[in-house]
Amino acid sequence: MNFEIVLRPDEGYYQGGSFLFTFQVSPIYPHDAPKVKCMTKVYHPNIDLEGNVCLNILREDWKPVLNINTIVYGLYHLFTQPNHEDPLNHEAAAVMRDNPKSFGYNVKKAMAGGYVGSTYFPRCISDH
Repeated sequence: MNFEIVLRPDEGYYQGGSFLFTFQVSPIYPHDAPKVKCMTKVYHPNIDLEGNVCLNILREDWKPVLNINTIVYGLYHLFTQPNHEDPLNHEAAAVMRDNPKSFGYNVKKAMAGGYVGSTYFPRCISDH
């Protein structure tokens, strides 16, 4: 009940990137939400540098009627519509809120493989 998915957003700040997520599905699923981690280091207001994901349906809003597809859709939505109001990476959230142009530049720099501040991000842009 452990598996991986790769998200490749086709719009927004993260367009062209490939982001690997691991899912650990508990034996009592669907009564417990799967544990989801982002294995790709990403400059994102809702994903911290350890790969923890801030998505309400993985925490307080999980219901047994939800499923893996709902989570994948929610993760995709985080990449097409990042939310600076519910941050795990407070620095990225502040830049997104106060200077969206600078935020976009930082995202591109991180995805291309480079430093944002003192943090190095490995390349995650696919070449095809």
